[in-house]
Amino acid sequence: MFDPGSFRDPSGRVLMRDSRVLRAVFEHGRAAFEAADSAGVLRRAIDKGLLLDMQPVDPAVVAGIVPTPVHVIEHPRLDFVSYPYEWTFSALKAAALHHLDFQLDLLEQGFTLSDATAYNVQFNGPRPVFIDHLSVIPYEEGSLWTGQRQFGMQFLNPLVLWAKRGIAPNAWFRGSLEGIAPEDLEPLLRTRDKLSFTVMAHIVAQARLQRAVVKAGFENKPKAAAKLSKTAFKAILVGLKDYIAGLNLPETKSVWSDYAVHNSYDDTRRSAKHEFVAKLVREEAPGLFFDVGCNSGDFSATALDAGAGAVVGFDFDFGALERAFARFTKSGQKMLPLWLDAANPSPAQGWASAERKSFGERAKGDSMVALALIHHIAISRNVPLDQAVDWLMAMAPTGIIEFPNKDDVMVRELLSNRPDIFPDYTEEAFVAHVSARGRIVEQTRLGDSTRLLVRYDSRT
Repeated sequence: MFDPGSFRDPSGRVLMRDSRVLRAVFEHGRAAFEAADSAGVLRRAIDKGLLLDMQPVDPAVVAGIVPTPVHVIEHPRLDFVSYPYEWTFSALKAAALHHLDFQLDLLEQGFTLSDATAYNVQFNGPRPVFIDHLSVIPYEEGSLWTGQRQFGMQFLNPLVLWAKRGIAPNAWFRGSLEGIAPEDLEPLLRTRDKLSFTVMAHIVAQARLQRAVVKAGFENKPKAAAKLSKTAFKAILVGLKDYIAGLNLPETKSVWSDYAVHNSYDDTRRSAKHEFVAKLVREEAPGLFFDVGCNSGDFSATALDAGAGAVVGFDFDFGALERAFARFTKSGQKMLPLWLDAANPSPAQGWASAERKSFGERAKGDSMVALALIHHIAISRNVPLDQAVDWLMAMAPTGIIEFPNKDDVMVRELLSNRPDIFPDYTEEAFVAHVSARGRIVEQTRLGDSTRLLVRYDSRT
């Protein structure tokens, strides 16, 4: 079946067939694809790690689809498909720089990209990779950068909002899938934020141009410059790359960024917890492992060391996620930390509410852990305990959930400024909910602590 997110390009479509990821190239995209392929541009980009791998396959593998493809290529399946509104600042920055590096590399070989959407970048662990092979087209001398506004809206503008104003753009980006328009961002920037050629050219000037167009009426839209030399195009890309590389988050401390080292565990309990997770991984050998409430990634690292193929971590705290992204970028291990509001995960949206899949549709792992999390869902967000268990166990057929009871210091803190309206939040109820949805393989209490670790298996 066709992937619902690939319908916009008449050059081809992505489709799934027996768990294989295939790309059908239609007649409209033949010339550009064959030019890039025959010139070796695609293979060189793959070898450099800029572009997702591909292998040609017999078009008969997709017999019956309309229109009939002229070429079919197969791609390796990504561990997890994420979206820009789930990325950390550092991930979005890495994706932006990757896009610019790829564009510059293509220009050196006489090719370019037909657009600049952030959705054409995915991640292997913390490493970005470009995934749309049909966006690669021959460069024509003097042609304009058609993707300039799109790059600004989906890469530059969210990064500038984050770096200059300290405002995470994720909720805005999720509500406006095309990103942040320069005319919307420009009024939020201070004078000192605009003291940059890049900001003036790509945000302020673009915002003013858009306002002028709207005021004059689109029928009187000013004509764009007729030519943009390759030298000038490269200078624009290099300028953007230098500016974005210099962007950093403001110095702030988030609520949970230091939780991994400042928590209620002593070393003995912490070691026991790591061993419990490692045992699950050694026995299940998961290809894709979810760490829900990953913080800075301590237990993600344990899972990888124990043999997990890849880890995707989820957390609500951007400070903790930044630490995790830096940690696994440095180590090179396959862990991707993503932003998640557990009580409001990413919905299905876009065209026909199918273009961008919901978190639930994508969150299908082999094993998972949810440590020091369920009390935040059940108490902080008033989600009934049985529903919280349902949501967590739906992510993977095997896993571990940690339950802190009401005597736990963290739970007492959550209840300190509000009435206890949670009579069903008990250890007995939690164990019963897990048992109703799967087999309890093992459970352990961390010393004489108030926390219970339950390992489940929901496979029939």
